[in-house]
Amino acid sequence: MIDVRRGVDRYEGGDPSAGITTRHAFSFGSFYDPDNLRFGPVLACNEETLAVGAGFDEHPHSHTEIVTWVIDGELTHQDSTGETSLVRPGDVQRLSAGSGARHVERNDGDRPLRFVQMWLSPLAAGGDPSYEVLRGVPDGTPYELGAAGAALHVRRPGAGERVAVPAAERVYLHVVRGDLRLDGAELGPGDSARITAEKELEIIAGSPGELLIWELPGQGVSGGSVPGRP
Repeated sequence: MIDVRRGVDRYEGGDPSAGITTRHAFSFGSFYDPDNLRFGPVLACNEETLAVGAGFDEHPHSHTEIVTWVIDGELTHQDSTGETSLVRPGDVQRLSAGSGARHVERNDGDRPLRFVQMWLSPLAAGGDPSYEVLRGVPDGTPYELGAAGAALHVRRPGAGERVAVPAAERVYLHVVRGDLRLDGAELGPGDSARITAEKELEIIAGSPGELLIWELPGQGVSGGSVPGRP
């Protein structure tokens, strides 16, 4: 089964008056759709745009794996584990909230910041929070998120190139850039696909692209509350 979701149908959130624009793929905060709470362990896939000087003040998380991919600009991160970092295009940032963590996300750069942030439910709740940034992730090298039983594949196909979709029980695919074709469906920036029990699928790039592909466990995990920021 392939369930294509269009970027234009995402729920618009954030606070434009504060320079924050967000487009949500799943139920989030005050927006509630009982038929769109999650896909396997994936709880959120948010497209964020922060104007220069804008950001999210310190806020809490718990029992969530938070993975961030910067598209343009530079993300300033600070958290209660004592970490402070700058996250740039090509880096994967992970904050495992564990039993509780707080963090700040800001655009302290000189141009607009765009990033995709994805929240996954861990296989087991609790534990100590932890943080890491993997710099310059190579194309096709999976980033293992063991706490959620998942792996993130970053792919950057050239025009005409074919990309194999992982043969997992569940796959979540998000298009960052490019015009792509998946099993006859045309996909563009912001579009996504929720794939269940499909084998031998390929993505064909009509133009140079960038994809985030989550290889997910077959069985659901506990939880299902609607995430949100204060």
